[in-house]
Amino acid sequence: MNIRELVKNDILIFDGAMGTMLQQAGLPAGAPPEVWAMERKDVLLNIHRAYVEAGADVITANTFQANELKLGDIPVEEAVAFSVRCAKESGARFVALDIGPTGQMLEPMGSMTFDEAYRIFARQMICGEKSGADCIIIETFSDLYEAKAAVLAARENTSLPVICTLTFQEDGRTFVGCDPVSAAVTLSGLGADALGVNCSLGPGELLPVVEKLLAHSVPPVIVQANAGLPRYRDGETVYDITPGEYAAHAFEMARRGVRILGGCCGTTPEFIREVKKAVSGVPPVNRQVKYAGAISSGVRTVFLGDGVAVIGERINPTGKKKLREALKNGDLDYILGEGTDQAEAGCDALDVNVGLPELDEPAVMARVTRSLHGVVNLPLQIDSADPAAIEAGVRACTGRPIINSVNGKASVMAEIFPIAQKYGAVVVGLTLDENGIPPDAEGRLAIARRIVETAGLYGIAPGDLLIDCLTLAASAQQDQVMETLKALRLVKKELGVHTVLGVSNVSFGLPAREIINATFLAAALGAGLDAPILNPLSERYMEVVESFRVLSGEDKDSARFTQKRGGESSSPAQAPQAGGGLSLRDIILQGRREEAAIAVKSLLETLPPMEIVTGYFIPSLDIVGERFEKGEIFLPQLIRSADTVKNGFEILRERLKASGEEGGGKGPILLATVHGDIHDIGKNIVKMLLENYGYDIIDLGRDVPPETVVEAILERDIRLAGLSALMTTTVRSMGETIGLARKKAPGCRFFVGGAVLNPEYAQMVGADFYARDAMESVEIAKSFFK
Repeated sequence: MNIRELVKNDILIFDGAMGTMLQQAGLPAGAPPEVWAMERKDVLLNIHRAYVEAGADVITANTFQANELKLGDIPVEEAVAFSVRCAKESGARFVALDIGPTGQMLEPMGSMTFDEAYRIFARQMICGEKSGADCIIIETFSDLYEAKAAVLAARENTSLPVICTLTFQEDGRTFVGCDPVSAAVTLSGLGADALGVNCSLGPGELLPVVEKLLAHSVPPVIVQANAGLPRYRDGETVYDITPGEYAAHAFEMARRGVRILGGCCGTTPEFIREVKKAVSGVPPVNRQVKYAGAISSGVRTVFLGDGVAVIGERINPTGKKKLREALKNGDLDYILGEGTDQAEAGCDALDVNVGLPELDEPAVMARVTRSLHGVVNLPLQIDSADPAAIEAGVRACTGRPIINSVNGKASVMAEIFPIAQKYGAVVVGLTLDENGIPPDAEGRLAIARRIVETAGLYGIAPGDLLIDCLTLAASAQQDQVMETLKALRLVKKELGVHTVLGVSNVSFGLPAREIINATFLAAALGAGLDAPILNPLSERYMEVVESFRVLSGEDKDSARFTQKRGGESSSPAQAPQAGGGLSLRDIILQGRREEAAIAVKSLLETLPPMEIVTGYFIPSLDIVGERFEKGEIFLPQLIRSADTVKNGFEILRERLKASGEEGGGKGPILLATVHGDIHDIGKNIVKMLLENYGYDIIDLGRDVPPETVVEAILERDIRLAGLSALMTTTVRSMGETIGLARKKAPGCRFFVGGAVLNPEYAQMVGADFYARDAMESVEIAKSFFK
């Protein structure tokens, strides 16, 4: 019996922590576990056997960091083969190939491409399957886009079951901002055989995340929590709950429907033994899963049918000269501006169409899609007549997109439905076929039924279809307007699908088009339209949508309508504009990187450089930081705005240099990732933000010994330093660094951060300040240097 079959009727038990056990066996701080264990096979084999004896069904191979970025001169194939075969020698029932993140940030946040990450993962996985692994576990990921690359690498290069877990913070989101619902619907759509959560928190703290995963995950849910919260005691990392307490939480999770349980940091064979006993005999739970009709950006999920979902239409070159020129010229800022404008206007998803005959449409679609995810939090609808462009777009999406579209032609469905099936996309179905658009509602219903039946052959449920009954121009086919509304009612009643319409088509060729469109929109919403495609910048259209939400009961107690329409506008006053167009403030808030330089040059005609910094850069970044703290934007948008300021600052730096005023910034502040830790994503984000706030940064890089940090502090007369650690195994180095500095450079103060840190941990390593995120580092610096 394989894992897929076993988990249907039994709870599957994974092993516990590997790092914890290797440390107990003598693993030095910062040493690569895979390399160290290759020279001590008996140590590794004994750990695996201890977990087997404790009752683990699945033993995880020691391959978490066995990739070309981490192994140095050791070939990936050699390390993976050794570790998988060692796990198999333990007598394990099943062996899982362990895949960790690359440690690099993917585009649009970083420089690593999706394809590069995919290739790295695929290399590990191909070797893992050849070496005898029974499944693949992709774990401890924070970036859903990187997790997607790993899942696709597994599915496209192996036949093994694929399990994927993300790591969530105390705020219920990953470091990048992914929420459990978005993770569940996206990974379910990608075909993961199980999905869930591991690391970062103890089982009690993870329960709210687990409940959301259970509510929205189609495959079984896996939980591998830490042994509570880490503590730093007598120079060692310890955890705060016992095996019995951990097992009690595991029982509660199993009772709620979790089907796979194991352990992460701090857990040992005794934890697994207690979990095995606690969950033995817990029957399968028939979960009610809300998944159909979910579309997601990776940080925000919209459920079609829960209310009106407005799809913004403006990223489509048809009839839009400026957008056509922007696409031809590669003017990404203009295109992204169309996205941010529509998001701010209140739409729920964005249609993305980049179809021009002179362009490489698949390449442009992928680039625009990736970039949009960096500036807006909305799900995307990939709109093209080219199957290659559709696949490029949905592959580049972080979350679960809509494909626009199929129709009743068998050839079109045969091309598009396999793409939707592979990536788990929702699909728009147009009610036309080889004979054109039927003139009556019944004819369109028949085509819609054929689309639904064919979709079912690919495993696509009616709830994952948006049927478009097609809006025809009243100026040319006036009698067809009511037939469209009739068809809409019929497909809603008889097929169990969602509905979509392009609203503005109805007024083509008529004067006062906005009036016609708004009236038709109201009629269509009353007939059951779920997702109107329209221009959300039209105040009239959005008024119709907002008022319908009140009348339909979607806007409970008219709260949203009253807040927006009940008093004076709460929108902040616009800052002075730079040479026309958007203000520099709005350019920064919307992350229009290329436009920043132009705006700064314009402002320099009337303002000195430092006034631009204090009057524009810093106040704008403060707004970005406030939105980030409130959860209105997430890491991709934060980085994009910081990059925008950086582009503008380069212009100021040129002016300051020419005038001899360069230098003299605030600080300096020293930053370093501690000895033994090669993860520097968080540190680099902190560096970017602090520099944008005008601080001089001395970046020592990653894997920095305590002595090097102290030498730099003394040499540069540093008063404030920031230390980062991602792994529990390297927190000891953080304490050693601060301890050495207290002896030799007592005047320096330290702030610390990283995924494994919390306020108590920061206190235990002797830090003066704890930075829970990058913006908190800015606040610490502001307070310290005021």
